[in-house]
Amino acid sequence: MDHTVVHFEIPADQPERAVKFYRELFGWDIQKMGAAGAGGIDYWYVKTVPTDEEGQPTRPGINGGLMGRMMPGQVPVNYISVPEVDEFARKAERLGAKVVVPKMPVSGMGWFAQLTDTEGNIFAIWETDPAAGQTAAAQSGEVGHAGR
Repeated sequence: MDHTVVHFEIPADQPERAVKFYRELFGWDIQKMGAAGAGGIDYWYVKTVPTDEEGQPTRPGINGGLMGRMMPGQVPVNYISVPEVDEFARKAERLGAKVVVPKMPVSGMGWFAQLTDTEGNIFAIWETDPAAGQTAAAQSGEVGHAGR
């Protein structure tokens, strides 16, 4: 498996202003996804290259996201593909990294954790897993059939 950057996130004090800036500067396709994650933050999907029906780039390039800045000094983060978040978080810690956001699911997409490297730079590791964040009932197709 290549350990390549697969996603980026850009924090913004005024997300609508940042969306306008990047659309006008680069022509990126930026669509609001609404409230995402446990924090209910507004999130915009940023397409720098076209994607297929599964959301994967159809040519070289990286897509990402844009959201409201959640803390002072929050910086852009690159997400690097790994086969298993837990394994690579442990390996990174052995090499001097610190976990700042423990493993969390992105429902139906995968898992991530955010860390700082030995120089204090934030990065994230990403494990693709369509079953991430779904309950056993949802995975078996029983959601919506309770009480029938």
